[in-house]
Amino acid sequence: FEGNDFPELTNDTFLRAAHGEEVEHVPVWCMRQAGRYLPEFRESRAGKDFFETCRSPEACCELTLQPLRRFPLDAAIIFSDILVVPQALGMDVQMTPGKGPTFQEPLKEPEDLQRLRAKVDVDAELGYVFRAITLTRHKLEGKVPLIGFSGAPWTLMSYMIEGGGSVTQSKAKRWLYRHPEASHRLLQLLTDVIVEYLLGQVKAGAQALQVFESHAGCLGPVQFKEFALPYLRDIAMRVKGKLKESGLDNVPMIVFAKDGHYALEDLSQSYYEVVGLDWTIDPCLARKRTGGSVSLQGNMDPCALYATKERISEIVKRMVEAFGTRGYIANLGHGLYPDMDPESVGAFVDAVHTHSRQLAKRV
Repeated sequence: FEGNDFPELTNDTFLRAAHGEEVEHVPVWCMRQAGRYLPEFRESRAGKDFFETCRSPEACCELTLQPLRRFPLDAAIIFSDILVVPQALGMDVQMTPGKGPTFQEPLKEPEDLQRLRAKVDVDAELGYVFRAITLTRHKLEGKVPLIGFSGAPWTLMSYMIEGGGSVTQSKAKRWLYRHPEASHRLLQLLTDVIVEYLLGQVKAGAQALQVFESHAGCLGPVQFKEFALPYLRDIAMRVKGKLKESGLDNVPMIVFAKDGHYALEDLSQSYYEVVGLDWTIDPCLARKRTGGSVSLQGNMDPCALYATKERISEIVKRMVEAFGTRGYIANLGHGLYPDMDPESVGAFVDAVHTHSRQLAKRV
């Protein structure tokens, strides 16, 4: 495919909201909307290795499109995983059923950094993601924009040291206190790869980008300011600068620092158009603290989807009223869980559209 002959976009509500422009209704998508809660997703993935699926553009495209066949979502997000970046650096990651991601040989001491590729050719190592994006852009037929994404440096670093999921992230945090210079070296290495990776995604057809700082919650404000924020800012600045240099249009960028409410002001001044929020933040307070300088995305508790449809509708109405209809993208405060009912997701999406349409008329 030639990158520039994509079908024309017919629903740009998500992009307009990201830029803080007027919309007829609030756009909505869900983190992990392509996920195990969908029976068709489980069927497509049955018996296949997780990362093998990630490396198949056709499989990623199909999984990305599945939720859009069911729900009138306002954006698609490419099916992939944040851990493809550590893989590109030469680390071995397996997805263990029932356990999640497992690194065969996590980083233990600073000398282990020598095992990582010093120079990563993102086209060679992550070209399969770019091909998935290009294919999906075509198959979407301009219905909705396609979001690309990456994990953030600190979150990826913590996986690479912990060797998998962790409640305390204590092994990774040990590095921050014990080996600050090596930590910065690793974070810089990750940042350089992420910048090229996100640029490649835009060149392949991504119309927006989200950076997932999923492990912000185990850092305090001081550590976040030293080991996470500078790299998040650097990513946004460099991606925007390089897009300009390449003569490409700027794409809206979203930063999602889960449980990073202590950093809300800083995040809203980090060159991202949108700040994603988890459900522990009050929407009115978030608006106040970000001073209207950015659009906000979020933040319904995913567990609210266990409620009745009527209750979901009430919760959504309150949420949309609190955020307001401008500069707002509705989402969950985290990803969908595998045992959730697709019907409830449909009720959530419909409620956002219905209540925000009524509210937008009144404004």
